[in-house]
Order: sequence, then C-alpha cells, then structure tokens
Amino acid sequence: MSSSRADFAAPRWLVHLLRSAPAPVPWSRAVRAAIALATPLAVAYVLGDIALGALASSGALPTVLAESPGTYRYRAQRLGGAVVAAVGGFAVGLLAGAETAVSVAVVVLIAAVSALVSAAGSNASVAGLQLFIFTVLGTGQHGVAAFGIVLGCFAAGAAWGLVVALSGWTVHATSPERNAVAQVYIELAAMLSAQDEPTSLAARQQLTAALNTAYDRLLTARSWLSGRDTTYRKLLNLLAATTPAVEASVAMVNAGTRAPREVIGHFTDLATAVLANAPLPEPPRRSAPGADDADDPDDIDGTVTALHHALAKIGTDAERARRDRVPPLRRLRDWLDSLTSGPLTWVATLRLTLCVALAETVSLVVPVERSYWITLTVGIVLKPDFGSVFGRAVLRGLGTVVGVGIGAAVLGLGTRGFALVLLVALFAAGAAIGKVRNYGILSAFITPLIIVQMDLSAGGDWPLVLARLVDTGLGCAIVLVFGYLLWPGSLRPRVGGRLADVADTVARYVEHGLRPAETGQERAERSRRRRRAYRGLADLRTAFQQLVVEPSPAGRQAAAWWPAIVALEQVADAVTAVVVTIEHGAEPPEPDDVRLVTSALAELATAVREQREPADVDLPADQRLAGVSDQLESAFDAVRGPDLTRSRFSLRRRR
Repeated sequence: MSSSRADFAAPRWLVHLLRSAPAPVPWSRAVRAAIALATPLAVAYVLGDIALGALASSGALPTVLAESPGTYRYRAQRLGGAVVAAVGGFAVGLLAGAETAVSVAVVVLIAAVSALVSAAGSNASVAGLQLFIFTVLGTGQHGVAAFGIVLGCFAAGAAWGLVVALSGWTVHATSPERNAVAQVYIELAAMLSAQDEPTSLAARQQLTAALNTAYDRLLTARSWLSGRDTTYRKLLNLLAATTPAVEASVAMVNAGTRAPREVIGHFTDLATAVLANAPLPEPPRRSAPGADDADDPDDIDGTVTALHHALAKIGTDAERARRDRVPPLRRLRDWLDSLTSGPLTWVATLRLTLCVALAETVSLVVPVERSYWITLTVGIVLKPDFGSVFGRAVLRGLGTVVGVGIGAAVLGLGTRGFALVLLVALFAAGAAIGKVRNYGILSAFITPLIIVQMDLSAGGDWPLVLARLVDTGLGCAIVLVFGYLLWPGSLRPRVGGRLADVADTVARYVEHGLRPAETGQERAERSRRRRRAYRGLADLRTAFQQLVVEPSPAGRQAAAWWPAIVALEQVADAVTAVVVTIEHGAEPPEPDDVRLVTSALAELATAVREQREPADVDLPADQRLAGVSDQLESAFDAVRGPDLTRSRFSLRRRR
C-alpha cells in the first residue's frame, strides 16, 4: 500500500510550485486594493459612463501590483515610480497602437528598456515592469475614446490609487518601523520557545528575516519632521542594542540550553512596549543564587548569563550612526557599472526582447482582435528578476485558466451595476493576497480584473474573454519553448556560484568574529559581518526555493544542495555561539585555528564553484571550536550530495 502511494506521489517540483508561502494574510492591503479599484467603477455607474470608469480603475492597478511592505517614505518612492512609469507607458502605448508596425517596434524597445532598468534595484525593477505592462495594454486601447480623455482617466485613477495606498501616512507614519522592531522580539521569543530542533531552525530563519526587514526599514527611513526622525533614531538604536541578545539567544539554542520562562516573557513584553510606544520593561533578574557568576552550576555553557547581560543593554539609548543617504548621481553610476560589469543583465535583456518580438509576430497572425495578451504574458513571466521562468509560466497558465473562467462568467453573463463593482473589489483583494502567497493565486484574480477593466472599456463580450485563454496559452508556450527549453544555459545547473559566495561571506564573519574586538568600531564591524552572513544565507535560501520548482537539472541540484545550505546556517550559528563567549570574557581561539576554519570554508566554496571533489583539510582540535568543526564536517558531507564526488574525502582534526 505504501509503495503504491509512493509510485503515484506528485513530483517534487510540482509540490514546491503549488505550495503557498507561509505569509500572514495582508488584510489591510487587500482592503486598500478593493477601495482603489472599485471606487472609480462605482462613481462611473453613478455618472453613467462605465467605459471611462473602467479606465480610471485600471489606472489604480499599478499601486496594487507594486505594493510592498515598508516605511511610508519607501512605499511612496516605490509606488510613485511605478505610477509614473505606468502612466508614461500607457501614453506611449496609446500613441503607438494606431499603427501596427510602430506598435511592434515600440513594444520590443520598451521590453529591452524594462529589462535594463531592472538592474538598478528593486524599485526600478517594479517601475520597469509597470512601464512594460501598461505600454502593452495601452496599445490595445487606441480608438476607445479621444487620446486626452483616455489618458486623463487613466492618470486620474493612478493618482487615486496612490492616495489610497498612502492614506495612513498622516496617522500611522512610524507604524511599519515599530512593527518591524517588535517582530524581532516576537521571533526571539518564538525561537527560545521551540520544543525541537526543526522548529528551532525554522524560528531562527524567521528571526533572520525579521532582523533584515527591521534594519532595511530603519536604515532607509528619514523624515522631514524632526519628531518622526527622532522616533526613527530611537528605534534604530534599540535594534542595534538588541544585537547582543540576538547573538546570545542563537548561542543558547545552538548549545541546547532551555531559556528561562521569564526571559521569553520579557521579549514578548518588549514587543508590546514597542508597538504601544510605551516605556520598555525592566529586564528580568537571575533568580538562582550566584546567578551573576560565570561559574553558576546551572549555566555550564554560560549562555544564560550571556543572555541576561545582553538584556540589560536593551533600552540604554546608545547612539548608533545613521547610514549616509546615497546621492542620485552615485546611484546612476552604480547602475551603469552593473550594466558593464557582467553579461547577466544583457543576457536577460536579450532573452526578454527576442521572446517579446516573437510574441508580437505571433499576435499579428492570431485571428483575435487585441491579442496583446500574448505579449503581456511573455513580458510578465520572463521578467528577469522574478525567479524561475518555468515556475512562473506554469503558474501563470494555471491561474489564467481559472481567471478566464471567472472573467467569462462576469462579462458573458452580463453582470452589471454595483454587482460588478463588488466583484471588482473582490478580485482586487484576491490579487493583493495572492501577491504575497502564490503567483498562481495572483494570476487567477488579476486575469478577470484586467479583463473587466480593459475589455469592458472597449465593449468586450465573452467570446473575446475566452480568446484571452488562447492568448495566455500561446504566451506561456513561447516562454517555455524559446525562453526556457531552447535558451542556452536554462537547463544547465548554475546554482553553485551563489552557494560558494555565501560560504565566502560566512568565512569573513569567522575571520572578524573569532578575534578579540578591542574597540567599539571593531565590535560594530563584527556585528555587520554577522548580519551580512545571515542575510546572505537568507537570500540563498530564497534563491534555491525559487529554483527547486524546476524539473530541470538545476532544480534537482538545488534540492540536492539544500542540506549544504542548512549546514552553512548551522556553521554560522556555531560561530555566533563562540563569539558570545568571547564577548563575555572567554579567551579567543588561536589565530592559526581561526585560519583553519576560514581555509576550510574557502575550500568548500572553491570545490562548489569548480564542481570537484573537495580536498582534504585540517580542522582545529580546540574544544572551543568543536561545534564549528562538527558543523563544517556536516557541510562538507552535504556538498558531496549533488554528484560532485564519487569517493570519500576526509577532514582531519589537527592535534
């Protein structure tokens, strides 16, 4: 019976592809999306011109597609750039749509520009995507009404969507930052409460993500109001003061020591105080006699003492220097450097441009009016910085099948009036939720939404809606065949480079962390190296999760190397445990022993890059580094997984 079930088990890549991200449902974002997209339609019904209302509703769509958590200032920059790009692209599409030859040339050119702009960062990438999407949609809207009227309605809807998205700024200006810092304390409490090793490992990953988010938000948050800027600085200083507690907590978990119940409760109280902008609670005191002594018999490894000492530093208002703002010219130079530093951006641009050109050619021969959805599908799926091409094409196809069915029912059955407004609100909320949970869910809701907005404004009916299914199928086929199966290198494993780079980052953390830090600057540098190592590990985990949805050798290798990622994370944890003991008076390891650890990590990285058998290396025999050496042995064993070696190799403990 069990073997029969195993024979019919779903493929690994399909299970990962259909899995929903374990993110909380963004109810507030869903409500904002519903209000932004449904209100223009409701107003249009009252005024008696549903076509123009649909155009205004589509103008609010960029803020839903580009919405992202973060500070209000960050969101204003991100959403503002997306709106400007969308309005500009829509105008270009309207102007070019009247002439087929001009339209094809403009769309292909915009595709190339969109891909190149993506190299400038996350916000630029989102703006580039909106530029492409709405250029394509604009080409299908020529002739609906006068150019000025169509563009004016779209721009008015875009402005409305931006107002709705940022409506909470005046009353909740610092809420995102407070939530981010409070989440760090919540994740600390969760990690220390974990009852088993798998739960503890997952909680530590969540803690890393929370720390990355908090630092990202606070280091980019600035305000022209002095009161708010003071709040940002206090939160940043509080987060910096929490770093020793984070390191001590990781060391405690790594040592297998149970945290006192009052410590876990204190982290929960800290989160509550930060959220309520209330005074921070006093740290708990050691209850056992002699608890302040390093020789406490109940604290053999010293981690409980280290954690109590770290808790005393939280809320001391120690100043932390703010990161200087990067000038616009420097950002421009960095972007230009990224375009000339390697071929990856140009390769992605070439692939997107060729597939878009092919889609435009196919759309000319498809006997369906306004078959711009073929090009739209190709551009969205092939966006160069959005993960697996294969996974997005499959999810896009599956989601569109569902979405087209919904769209056909809405327009084909003649749904009108405020019932249609309600449905648009539902689609908008579903798209906002799908954006953070699963790309297939996003496609299932965004498809009927765009069908209603674009085709309703042009008087579409259900046969045209069904044609969208054919268009999307053709677009996904173009991506899978020409952008994936036939594209050079798509099926070749290329995942080892990122794993090797992170191993080098962990080695730099070892080099700085396991030596004595005499000055505040040295301690700050050690903290930065630790954050870079854990951020790199978190990014690596995300990248491999995107690749594991592919049935290609790259996907299989990503799955095979997964234990190596876990082992590297445990190496970093073991190093952090030693760092905590050094910070509380223990003698640092000998420089020669530290060099053995960094050399082992360097050999690990080199073996991964060159896809060869790792050479024999020596590891320190110092008991203080025993945990680090054990985890390094696990990492070397894990690297042997993806068919890099066929024979055993050894790690020698130096005597």
